[in-house]
Amino acid sequence: MPSIKTINMLRLHSFTHNPFQENTWLIWAEDGACLIIDPGCYTRDEQTELSDFISNNNLNPTRLINTHCHIDHVLGNPFVSRTYNLKPEIHPFDLNLLNAVEQYGLLWGINSEKQPEPELSLVHGQKIGIGNDELMVIFTPGHSPGEVSLYCEGQQFLIAGDVLFHESIGRTDLPGGNHQTLIKSIQEQLMILPDDVEVHPGHGSSTTIGHERKFNPFLKG
Repeated sequence: MPSIKTINMLRLHSFTHNPFQENTWLIWAEDGACLIIDPGCYTRDEQTELSDFISNNNLNPTRLINTHCHIDHVLGNPFVSRTYNLKPEIHPFDLNLLNAVEQYGLLWGINSEKQPEPELSLVHGQKIGIGNDELMVIFTPGHSPGEVSLYCEGQQFLIAGDVLFHESIGRTDLPGGNHQTLIKSIQEQLMILPDDVEVHPGHGSSTTIGHERKFNPFLKG
């Protein structure tokens, strides 16, 4: 079941969407301002689940953010874009992946919609305000050329996309992937964060930086 998590004054909610079991994340503040991150909603039921939750909780989506542009993380972009009049925000290095989504969909047997024109606005160090707090964009390539993670220092959580998982890491055998680059991103950008930072990934269960520092087999040696 999807979970609601209260983190001080921000709330997070996750949905598991599409055949790839991708985690779609909502983050919202007390005033209802809401970030939609990596919408994977593919079926009409999944789209309704997302929009009903937003409506029932009186949320106001203000930004649509893609940590990266592999098909499972952007299948809901067209629905979110037209429903809430938002453009997806991506790192420029992932534009080619976004433009190829329909083609990759055919390979996977997925009839995906044409992606909306994105804003190539995500850059390392950028601050994304939400309520009285903010998320910092961290450039973490390796799973894809332009993947970013989103770090809330004030409330000690990380939206990690497909960079870091519970005792695992993102695949690097997909277009644009590079294992050495991914490991470098994790070691130099994420393992410098405090142990108690909660990591909320694009698939599977959440974890912490400290747990991964201690138990993740891909980060040993």
